[in-house]
Amino acid sequence: MASPESVRRHNLSLVLRHLHQSGALSRSEIGGDLGMTRSTIGELVADLRARGLVLEGDPARLGAPGRPSLVARPNPEGAAAITAEIAVNSLSAAVVGLGGRILHRARMTHRPRRLAVDQTIEDVGRLIQTAQASIPAGCWVAGLGIAVAGVVRRADGLVHFAPNLGWREVPLGRLVAERLGSSLPVLIANEADLGALAEHTWGAGIGVHHLVYVSSEVGVGGGLVIDGRPLVGAAGCAGEVGHFQVNPVGERCRCGAIGCWETEIGGPAMLRRIGIVQKDYKPEAVTRLLRQAAWGDPLALAAVEDVGRWLGTGLAGLVNIFNPQRVVLGGLLGTMWPVVEQIVHAELRARVMAPELDPDELIRPTQLGADGPLLGAAELALTRVLDEPTMVPARPAELRSA
Repeated sequence: MASPESVRRHNLSLVLRHLHQSGALSRSEIGGDLGMTRSTIGELVADLRARGLVLEGDPARLGAPGRPSLVARPNPEGAAAITAEIAVNSLSAAVVGLGGRILHRARMTHRPRRLAVDQTIEDVGRLIQTAQASIPAGCWVAGLGIAVAGVVRRADGLVHFAPNLGWREVPLGRLVAERLGSSLPVLIANEADLGALAEHTWGAGIGVHHLVYVSSEVGVGGGLVIDGRPLVGAAGCAGEVGHFQVNPVGERCRCGAIGCWETEIGGPAMLRRIGIVQKDYKPEAVTRLLRQAAWGDPLALAAVEDVGRWLGTGLAGLVNIFNPQRVVLGGLLGTMWPVVEQIVHAELRARVMAPELDPDELIRPTQLGADGPLLGAAELALTRVLDEPTMVPARPAELRSA
């Protein structure tokens, strides 16, 4: 039988997580959503407020008789995570507080290339330290979450393979911890997995239980949420959708295989269709191509539409396998969506077996944009305090804000 203290800790977690995901709610709304009495909610919110995790004030007037219910909201400066992203053409770092509020963000762009591990660790370390210096006084730091474009062993942050970075068997978790000299937990995962987590929590996937996330820049990454839980696979490789074969007579992929999906829908694939082959991929060239396609330039439009057909072909396969409620398109795919929407819809109608298919409801561009992986990485670290709010000590009364 659970002890009263364990039940209380569990209920504190339920309330904090609910506010973290839903934002400002009255005590009455929290109680109704969680099936708890008003007095219980009052005690739990008071506890969370004492720890600086929740702010409360501005009574909500609900148009009903009785006392107005106070409004509680997550305190982004009460607990936060430091996050970073190692992408093919940029490095980013941020501080993300409870409620998904970004308190600080910095980004460093570079030309896509085979990234030297030591230089990357040095650069991302500087970004992280700058982010760390911006954390508000008194804020409890849950840890460091890092999103990386590669196959990651989450247990220790080992990057098994990152073909578009040129990395194999890189102990990223250990190297970052050594560079920072910090005791903070370092949690590392694939950037698309974290993009899926963020969209499910904050973006275009709110309220759905089965989600597929696909994002592309140079390569193509995917993340899966099944029955409301991230699906990462036995070795962390689930969702490597960019490397399933769609064209057996296609181009050779950076992973070494022939005809991977990313060779048909990534940025370099789009440029290849207009005769541009770049040793170092330049995102601005794709931006120009998409602008020209939107203006109706025949050559650019044909290139983008061809990519759209391959996008629809691959998405149809994923929909047939996973039967999601929502497919979210991030990165380049979200940007090009207005141009290829009707083409993708036609491919889905021709190929998907699910009854009553509604492509307009099924496919959505990202709502979080480039922040998705950073927010997902924050969720990795913030889970510690969301699961166990009592690890944050109560603040002195004079430091509590309302």
